[in-house]
Amino acid sequence: MPHSRAARVGDLIREELSELLLRAVKDPRVGMVTITAVTVTPDLRAARVYVVSRAEGGGTDQTLEGLKAASGFLRGELGRRLRLKIIPDLVFVSDRTLDHAMRIASLLRGLRPDTEESEDG
Repeated sequence: MPHSRAARVGDLIREELSELLLRAVKDPRVGMVTITAVTVTPDLRAARVYVVSRAEGGGTDQTLEGLKAASGFLRGELGRRLRLKIIPDLVFVSDRTLDHAMRIASLLRGLRPDTEESEDG
């Protein structure tokens, strides 16, 4: 079901967390973070929050530590902002989709010259 309750709650959480991370979280470890997706379990008790860190020097681990430290605060704020009986536990995960896409593009670029040579011959 593309428009399930869990998906709608995930979208709401993504919007609110984006706002909270921009304006309310002061932890310097968090820095510039983009939330790419939120998946919520069908029972709405847990949410996996996929993030991309814009930290310089590969500070993704520090960013995740900062987000984990702020998760209680963020969950409380979500409880105040969203009209839900249960606010899901937040688990922050680094989103590696862009890394995988770049790797695949690199591999495909590596294949391209071989294809051109076989067409010429």
